[in-house]
Amino acid sequence: MSAQHPGSARLPRPLRPFRHRDYRLLVASIAASLFASGLWIVASVYQVIALGGGPTELSLVATAAATGLLVSVLGGGVAADRLPKRALLLGVEGVRVAAATTAGALAVTGALQLWHLAVISFVLGAAEAFFFPAYSAILPALLPADELLAANGVEGTLRPVAQHALGPATAGALVGAFAPSAALLAAGAVYALAAVSLVAMRRIAVPPAAGRSSVLGDLAEGFRYLFRTGWLFATLAFASLYVLVLMGPIEVLLPFAVREQTGGGAGSFALVLGAFGLGGAAGSLLVASWRLPRRYLTAMLLLWGAGALPLTLIGLTTRLWIMAAASFVVGVTGAVAMVIWGTLLQRRVPPHLLGRVSSLDFFVSLALMPVSMAVAGPVGERIGVPTTFVLAGMIPVFLAVAALVGWRLPADEVAHPLDAPEEPEHPQATHAA
Repeated sequence: MSAQHPGSARLPRPLRPFRHRDYRLLVASIAASLFASGLWIVASVYQVIALGGGPTELSLVATAAATGLLVSVLGGGVAADRLPKRALLLGVEGVRVAAATTAGALAVTGALQLWHLAVISFVLGAAEAFFFPAYSAILPALLPADELLAANGVEGTLRPVAQHALGPATAGALVGAFAPSAALLAAGAVYALAAVSLVAMRRIAVPPAAGRSSVLGDLAEGFRYLFRTGWLFATLAFASLYVLVLMGPIEVLLPFAVREQTGGGAGSFALVLGAFGLGGAAGSLLVASWRLPRRYLTAMLLLWGAGALPLTLIGLTTRLWIMAAASFVVGVTGAVAMVIWGTLLQRRVPPHLLGRVSSLDFFVSLALMPVSMAVAGPVGERIGVPTTFVLAGMIPVFLAVAALVGWRLPADEVAHPLDAPEEPEHPQATHAA
């Protein structure tokens, strides 16, 4: 890792991690990978349509990707703790290059069928499950502890910009000018650029892992750590219920709220949803400029809990701009809390468990999301869409307070202060990433 530059403390906090060469290369790889994923999302939709498919066929392809992610995410955490992390990230990008390029080549030759696209989507979903535990686990080996919050804020800003804005926009242009196959092949090429950046990184030293007997033993160790670590269990329990309460209304009921309460159509819905994404990018960039709060658990849970309150306005208002403003605020507070959460994992979880704990976090977040989406529609029809949004905005406040009080988290954060670096500027380790 590169040495501290003179006067670097005067740099804006979000820029300080960029002093490190390997971090710059990692960010370049992440940006390319997210951009390619944005290309793939739009290209695969229009490729399904080009094959004569409709909503049912598109649902099949999307479900295949989600299934690949869900069934692989715990294994991805074990792999991140067992294997050299840079090599694992390279392997993931190699799989992505092969998958996207294969889909594009089959489409160009006219040989692509729907089942091919479903299988390839499953593979890409599984690759995603291996990617983020490894990414989360490698960051503490690249950066000092007090720069992790800024680094996580940078990643949180890149995601909506590259994956949800630039990637889809570029794919739309390629599909319009040529064909979906052009966007599929472009995704494969950009995934290859992500791999090139990883190849250019030096081998990164990481802490040695404890001896392990089996994959199942590794997995069991991760679960034991989760259940005996109060702050971690309380936060994941809150997060699972938070996803259950919020995601269904946002993903399923928001377009109906826009239509029924404001009279808006697709453009109005896109405005409200876009405000949520813009808020997420703004929140991630904002928190990258901060130091980690001294009361980090309290701040994080209240940002998630009280930060959901603006959803009640969506249920109460008939004005589109108020809906968009409320959505923006929820995006900001949720992103700030998420960046703090990712930093806490990297600061408080032992390095040899970080991959597995990150995958458990991912798994918990995914597990109840389909349930939330499945029940949102019936609940909205039974009690009304406005009432559903009012409840969705209020319930997280009580969940956050219950987690803070029930697990005595304020005392925990006082006993484990993180406002000063706990690691030396250049962490020393023995295994290569």
